[in-house]
Amino acid sequence: MIINSAKKVLEIEARAIKNLLKSIDNNFVKTVNLILSCRGRVIITGVGKSGLIGKKISATLSSTGTPSFFLDSLEAFHGDLGMVLENDVILAISNSGESEEINKLLSFFKKNGNQIIAFTGNKKSTLAKKSDLVINIHVKKEACSLGLAPTASTTATLAMGDALAVALLDKRGFKKKDFIRLHPGGTLGKRLMLKIQDIMITGKNIPIVNEKVILIEAIKEITQKKQGFTCVVDKKGKLVGIITDGDLRRGIQKNVDFTRQQAQKMITLNPQTIGKNELVAKAIEIMEKKGITSLIIVDRQKKPIGIVHLHDLLGRSKFKVK
Repeated sequence: MIINSAKKVLEIEARAIKNLLKSIDNNFVKTVNLILSCRGRVIITGVGKSGLIGKKISATLSSTGTPSFFLDSLEAFHGDLGMVLENDVILAISNSGESEEINKLLSFFKKNGNQIIAFTGNKKSTLAKKSDLVINIHVKKEACSLGLAPTASTTATLAMGDALAVALLDKRGFKKKDFIRLHPGGTLGKRLMLKIQDIMITGKNIPIVNEKVILIEAIKEITQKKQGFTCVVDKKGKLVGIITDGDLRRGIQKNVDFTRQQAQKMITLNPQTIGKNELVAKAIEIMEKKGITSLIIVDRQKKPIGIVHLHDLLGRSKFKVK
């Protein structure tokens, strides 16, 4: 019975989110464009469970490039309205659209020059009628067996808030480096503020072959070091290029004789490199811009001293932030 009850809740909430797809319409587009053109902040207001969801949506917006804060509808009339500026956009959340605390604020917002976006499940409600834009978050039923506790409705609201935040993120061109700047205290933020020398693969673990070796030796090096490529150096140990798995596959298609041809005949010249004192964030930015997943670290003599892979930079290796 417990398992069936839990599964039923998840099924109802999953359907509630899926049904929101039809709410991603022209009004949603207008909402995104309104917020993008806003010279102030997105102020989210709500009470009860809607208020709790509003706090999370506000936090998500702020962390992804859209300045926002939460205004408690109950506290607003006790001085907090002083935080609302005329350039701010209001996002009011009420499933019924008839929350007395929220609707009492609408006249102030209008007189203050604020445009109002409503997240509501009732398109005929007071909130919907007095808002400039309405996003429908209606759900057919709550997941609560009594049909009373906000469950599916709050899940749907949260999901719509995420959809809005990500749409804004994409439209703004918000990048990893922007996320890092806003999250310096998190685990990812700490990792990305490290220097490359703190995380790079070094020593015998670096795949390296001399440009004069036959290609079969390069294949062995790539296979053994498991990085998907190998550095190729000259007789002085200076980096001259790389050979990748992709280069080898293309060589097979061209019937290259790997037992006779030298590595220098297949290398990709001028591979992307980075200095050991650069930040991990910089490495990710380069990889994103160039569409690559690995970088070679070289010293002043252009000799390879390390490599980094995108997986290592984002924390999928055994490396741990101290």
